[in-house]
Amino acid sequence: MKKERLEPLLKWPGGKRWLAQSVSLLLPKKYRSYYEPFLGSGAVFFYLQPNSGLISDKNAELINLYEIVRDYPHKIRKKIEKHQLLHSKEHYYKVRSMEPKCMIERAVRFLYLNRTCWNGLYRVNRKGHFNVPVGTKQKVVFDYDDFVTMSKRLKNIGLRCSDFEDVIDEAKENDFIFVDPPYTVKHNFNGFIQYNEKIFSWQDQERLHGALERAANRGCFIIVTNADCESVRDLYKNANYRQVSRKSVIAGVGHKRGIVTEAIFTFNL
Repeated sequence: MKKERLEPLLKWPGGKRWLAQSVSLLLPKKYRSYYEPFLGSGAVFFYLQPNSGLISDKNAELINLYEIVRDYPHKIRKKIEKHQLLHSKEHYYKVRSMEPKCMIERAVRFLYLNRTCWNGLYRVNRKGHFNVPVGTKQKVVFDYDDFVTMSKRLKNIGLRCSDFEDVIDEAKENDFIFVDPPYTVKHNFNGFIQYNEKIFSWQDQERLHGALERAANRGCFIIVTNADCESVRDLYKNANYRQVSRKSVIAGVGHKRGIVTEAIFTFNL
């Protein structure tokens, strides 16, 4: 039975909407379960809609959103529609300053801020408070929002707030692992370092590579996207390498957005 197409709920730095179909072309004809340890917007997960597996992220607010979509799809739609009616610059900063205790309210706040902040960027200050300024987008609810179908797809798979290594180590022979980490390189001159330097270090890159080597040796199928630079290519020298190009959308001003390359590494594919 053909599955309904699902668009990601979130705009996420480094999101892979543009790559989802290409990833599907690299997949093995059959795989057992799906694993994704850096979920983000879930573009590849929602494109593939696997029947079993485990998806995770270290961002607790992000995982809470997906748990609420899974368990309360009608409530989250009703509440996000209220934000559409109230949306303004003043309302944005009022919501940004809130710290709701209710998990449903936290999830709706997260979704609203993501859709109305500058470029969908997720950033917190040293106290852990979200501090991205309001963006220019006025739309909060989209025609493609399908919380009910997303809820059904999320019920079929494990969802966890976790370190990536724990998740990768659970994958077994013939499982498929899709990995899209923050792009940290060995030096400090890549454009994304200011965002991710405290989230994902070069030591994490090495730890990730070690976990993937172990998984590959267990017979897992693996696709990794990463920065297309010498240090990362050297780290993954035992994997198959492809280069892909896309237009960057991270830069604040339009004329600074150019064509960038990214690397795809595969194991056992």
